[in-house]
Amino acid sequence: MKKILAVSLIVFLSLTAGAFAGKDFPKRNITNVVVWGAGGGTDTCNRVVCAEMANFLGVNINVINKTGGVAGSVGMSHAYSQKHDGYTLCGLSESNVTAGVQGGWDKKFDVWDTFIVGGSPDVISVTPDTPYKTLKDLIEAAKANPKSIKAAAGGAGSIHHLNLLAVEKGSGAQFNFIPYKGSSPSQNAAMTGEVSVVVTSLAEQQQLLRGGKLRALGMLIPESFDVEGLGTIPSSFDSYEGLSQYLPISQAIGFAVPADVPEEVKPVLVDAFKKAMDTDKVKTWAKENYYLLSGKTGAESKAVFDALESNFAWTLWELGAAKINPETLGITKP
Repeated sequence: MKKILAVSLIVFLSLTAGAFAGKDFPKRNITNVVVWGAGGGTDTCNRVVCAEMANFLGVNINVINKTGGVAGSVGMSHAYSQKHDGYTLCGLSESNVTAGVQGGWDKKFDVWDTFIVGGSPDVISVTPDTPYKTLKDLIEAAKANPKSIKAAAGGAGSIHHLNLLAVEKGSGAQFNFIPYKGSSPSQNAAMTGEVSVVVTSLAEQQQLLRGGKLRALGMLIPESFDVEGLGTIPSSFDSYEGLSQYLPISQAIGFAVPADVPEEVKPVLVDAFKKAMDTDKVKTWAKENYYLLSGKTGAESKAVFDALESNFAWTLWELGAAKINPETLGITKP
């Protein structure tokens, strides 16, 4: 009898130890350092998904914002300087891949393991009191008086800035670009009259468009877009075929951990992320806010960001908007 009890105890302890071993991570709350401003697309995406992930991880994920630098370099540098143990995430987007060629980051982007939530297409809009009723009105005015029209498009090197540069290159217009710390400040600048034009995502602008605070002139994708309460926003490509040489450039919003975090940590984060992405809350939020969900991790996500880094870095270099030659950072041409 004693022998049976002893064997049973050994088996029980063994199973229990295995169960606890699987819960070594996380033992405490996690911090997500979002590199763009509060209220913007990256911030919102991370807050929604992290709230759901926390339910599966059994700990809180505290989302904070650290803006500034070039292409989110302050937040990235802070997150990367923390211990690489999985307890610090970095909330970022495709725009951060330009930090290197803009002199704010001295590493290739593959130092991160990325988790892609998804993205929303960009739209070019104006304040309602401007005389520009169509994209053609705006472009021709910018051509007639180069750099006389102030435009905001997030921070320097962001996807929105890159899209604005592409609009200029594809149409021949020249705007007076005013950089801000993120999408939300850029949109606020347009609403207060600091700038006349703003390029951010449809997800970020939708409420302002519905409320009459901004007027959409064109989607920066080949297709028009139907928006509830607004009707159809035409594609900018309909007016300027030259845009197809530089657009579309798609968002990839999500978060990352340093690529060298302990191997036992990654599966836990991936599992929680996949489960969070499959929740009704995330799916409903995405549908209501015009986000196309991705859910890519690992090699799939890396391939996306490798392609984005190559495309963005070399596009900026060729447009004359980069300080560092991508080749010196080992970034291959697309």
